[in-house]
Amino acid sequence: MSRIDPDDAAQQPTPVVNAVDVGRTYRRGQGGLLGRNSDATVVTALDTVSAAINRGELVGIAGPSGSGKSTLLHLLAALDTPTTGRIEIGGTNTAELSERARSRLRRDHIGIVFQRFHLLPALTAQQNVALPFIEWGVGKTERHDRAELLLHRVGLGDRLTHRPAELSGGEQQRVAVARALAGEPELLIADEPTGELDSEAGANVLDLLADVAEDRAVIVASHDQAVLDRVDRIIRLRDGQVVSDA
Repeated sequence: MSRIDPDDAAQQPTPVVNAVDVGRTYRRGQGGLLGRNSDATVVTALDTVSAAINRGELVGIAGPSGSGKSTLLHLLAALDTPTTGRIEIGGTNTAELSERARSRLRRDHIGIVFQRFHLLPALTAQQNVALPFIEWGVGKTERHDRAELLLHRVGLGDRLTHRPAELSGGEQQRVAVARALAGEPELLIADEPTGELDSEAGANVLDLLADVAEDRAVIVASHDQAVLDRVDRIIRLRDGQVVSDA
């Protein structure tokens, strides 16, 4: 069940992220957008997809391979823009932003957790989490202090000086979550966050994501039924369309 009280629904603010009649097409075998008058064969990755996600929700995105799940995730993360329709993050239409402005939007409002962690092997857990603060111009002492607080938040206060190779898979994923939370994003997106983990480590990461969803929107794309059993609602895709949202 959603953490949002239905009695307060009328007073809900703008959704953190809102997909409105989103379509995404590609030239076959290429990554570019399809021109409107092109006669080339096209692949329709998404077709008229709509979904709104509010603060306080942990939402799963599910579907078989080729359903459009990864495409939708990239659009919701402002890593791409739709061919038709619009993606709004905090009320801002991402398609109206320049590449630089979308990059700033991701930096300041979106945290992304990858399946394979993407930690720098030569850096400690604390140094990995501190990396985003460098771009924001935070001084060395402050960024390391803030990274330490984040690692304590995810239960790794005793692993500050450990490098990724010295951490378990579940611990590495929690470091990745801590790094994604560095900017206190309104939207956290996790792509198959338990895909590389055993069941116990995966459950711990899910507990963490459920906890951080209390004060932000969290989207989890997964094939794992154990993940989908934990979310507030599931957006199911098939052949580029939403077949259910409940």
